[in-house]
Amino acid sequence: MIRSIVESCGAYLPERVVTNAELAGRIDTSDEWIVQRTGIRARHIAADGEFTSHLATKAASQALQRAGMTPSALDLIVLATSTPDETFPATATAVQANLGMTRGAAFDVQAVCSGFVYALAVADSLIKNGMAGTALVIGAETFSRILDWNDRGTCVLFGDGAGAVVLKAGQGQGTAADRGVLASTLHSDGRHHDLLYVDGGPSTTGTSGFLRMQGREVFKHAVTNLAAVVGETLSKAGLEAKDIDWLVPHQANKRIIDGTGRKLGLPDDKVVQTVERHANTSAASIPLALEAATSDGRIRRGQIVMLEAIGGGLAWGANIIRW
Repeated sequence: MIRSIVESCGAYLPERVVTNAELAGRIDTSDEWIVQRTGIRARHIAADGEFTSHLATKAASQALQRAGMTPSALDLIVLATSTPDETFPATATAVQANLGMTRGAAFDVQAVCSGFVYALAVADSLIKNGMAGTALVIGAETFSRILDWNDRGTCVLFGDGAGAVVLKAGQGQGTAADRGVLASTLHSDGRHHDLLYVDGGPSTTGTSGFLRMQGREVFKHAVTNLAAVVGETLSKAGLEAKDIDWLVPHQANKRIIDGTGRKLGLPDDKVVQTVERHANTSAASIPLALEAATSDGRIRRGQIVMLEAIGGGLAWGANIIRW
């Protein structure tokens, strides 16, 4: 059986760091208020003229270097983003050009905060069916460009960044002992559109609009749906929650992360958290957390790693990987 094996991770965060104290000087908020409700202390913000494609290219370049690969070895780029450089073409094609990759295919996936989970599932499917042997899966966002900086309920939550993984086809036995992506589960329910959306777009207002969110309602759906989709994905792989070495969740909010961990019966020391210093980077949050936990040695070869996320749509999902 063909498996999609994770060869490496890469990350990039913009140079500018905005602390809670800096935000408190602009809007009616405080460091204590933000930390108590979200766990966030700082976030990175892209510079003027620094686009999603730039962030994605830097994360991708690092991942390729760590994998010992050149762009010419790639068959596929799947970029998860809700903040593309332009309405079209796909920002993935800009990354393709930046890297110097001249063959294969590159396209975007839009599932907001669940984007990386979706993109990984798509790339894994294409590898398993033989359409690609190597793939670059990227999550990259410049959410600072779609925030209403007068809305303290949303602008304090988000940051910019990019993360990437290199996948390579490998042989497995079709069991949970295989290295690689073991199972994925994707869900969405468009009835909950109004809980998290951007109030604009090319075919509605002609402008990009701003992010709008009903935070309490999103929280209710998040903890329940995330625990359920993790259970569903474990069942597909023939595993149980006790088999998880690391839960790498979407870094939306510390309370959501903690609540999901409790529902799964996982101790805090099995949950990777970067939300304190990265804030919510939407589709970039999981690969950024993966890079942090592989670089510091927490995630090691052979371990079971569970990824999960929920975002606008509502869309949610999970992937389970034997590293």
